[in-house]
Amino acid sequence: MLTGDEGQYLFADVAPGAFHVTVTAQGFETQSVSGILRAGDTYFVPQIVLNLATVVTEVRVRPPQEVAEQEVHEEEKQRVLGVIPNFYVTYEPNPAPLTRKQKLELAWKSSVDPVTFAGIAFIAAFEQAGNSYPEFGQGMQGYGKRYGAFYANVATGTFLGDGIMPSLFKQDPRYFYRGTGSKKSRLLHALGAPFVCAGDNGRQEVNYSYLIGSMGAGAISTLYYPTKNRSVAGVAVENGFIRIAENSISSAAQEFFIRKLAPRRHRGGDPPDPPAAQP
Repeated sequence: MLTGDEGQYLFADVAPGAFHVTVTAQGFETQSVSGILRAGDTYFVPQIVLNLATVVTEVRVRPPQEVAEQEVHEEEKQRVLGVIPNFYVTYEPNPAPLTRKQKLELAWKSSVDPVTFAGIAFIAAFEQAGNSYPEFGQGMQGYGKRYGAFYANVATGTFLGDGIMPSLFKQDPRYFYRGTGSKKSRLLHALGAPFVCAGDNGRQEVNYSYLIGSMGAGAISTLYYPTKNRSVAGVAVENGFIRIAENSISSAAQEFFIRKLAPRRHRGGDPPDPPAAQP
């Protein structure tokens, strides 16, 4: 039976003997009371208080690899002005560490992106117009050498500094966008990106991956860049420092400019656009 508004209830014509009353209500724990009713007696059941039911919520903990895979998937969509790849920056406040496979896949996708090939084609043409590395000559043969050398430099630096070495040293090759704090602190954070990085353990570490990778890529570049009248060691160090300087400059651009040029749907941490007013 249902109780009244005040919680009262009454059972009439109950046979004498043992009885058991169960009280239930949605959202509350079930309570029961038992007793013995003698013939001709009226039995007043003690006040019954129902406790709120315990709500059990299912919590699913996602493994870090799965979280990182989702973050990388979003990062691979990041393009400046919707065109230029912007894969190596994360806007997540606490990004999940990448696995070795994810680091190498990110390096591969960056190296074979069509925009990467187009950008190298433009730079090779610019170098040819300025007769950079005259040992390469002119004409299509000279252009092909410049294109091949520059692409080899980009691919080698990407795989060494952003893929292989971060896998060995267990460090994150991405730039961690800060976006808060004073302009000075943000600038120092950006300029220091080639020298300080986040380890896969979440701690700040010396960026051995990028430093060794840059110098290694510089050394390898002496195999395909002309070194006439210049020492091999000098060319290797020069190319390595050029890559490190480029990283500092690009990181500063990431911190202050590039995010504004990225499509809103790929900018982590942005609040959703307000809904359109309804007529």
